Amino acid sequence: MISGVVLAAGTGSRFGGTKQLTLVARKPMAQHAVDALVDAGVEELLVITGHDAETVERALSLPSTGRFIRNPEHRNGQSTSLAAAFHEVHHDSQAAVILMADQPGVGPEVVRALITRFQQTRKQIVRVAYRDGPGPALLSREIYAEAGHLHGDVGARVLMASHPEWVEEVPIDADAPRDVDTPEDLDGL
Repeated sequence: MISGVVLAAGTGSRFGGTKQLTLVARKPMAQHAVDALVDAGVEELLVITGHDAETVERALSLPSTGRFIRNPEHRNGQSTSLAAAFHEVHHDSQAAVILMADQPGVGPEVVRALITRFQQTRKQIVRVAYRDGPGPALLSREIYAEAGHLHGDVGARVLMASHPEWVEEVPIDADAPRDVDTPEDLDGL
């Protein structure tokens, strides 16, 4: 089983509010990550909420294989949302693709590329390598516990830096989709 995780718990402080709900192409920004994972065929979907959780949960549409997980520690950084996800992931999960709610440009083809490379290599971490920088990653079950013990607002970058031998990159011949951190970042989306 391959799981999909959407990290949608942040406060959007630089954005000035709950950016997960901002409409991009007529749907909430976080819905793009949900749809990318669903369209790529993940067998389990976890959406981690925190800030304004009820409103975010009401705005998103999940498949029958999806569920919301509330992270009461979301103010302590992205690592707490990863920990919440890995605590709740299905016991049959072999790996989890992690997507951010503020990257609406990541599509299902990128998720499928991560899953395919994982199935070929069984590496602990499979990460997209865009022309201009890194992208989303897939983490294998064997490092869920270690990823679940990270601290702060770092995500899995610390694991990748401290264990480069764990990382398999999937080159994508495109520039990285824009992160939406401020309202100005919405220009051109």
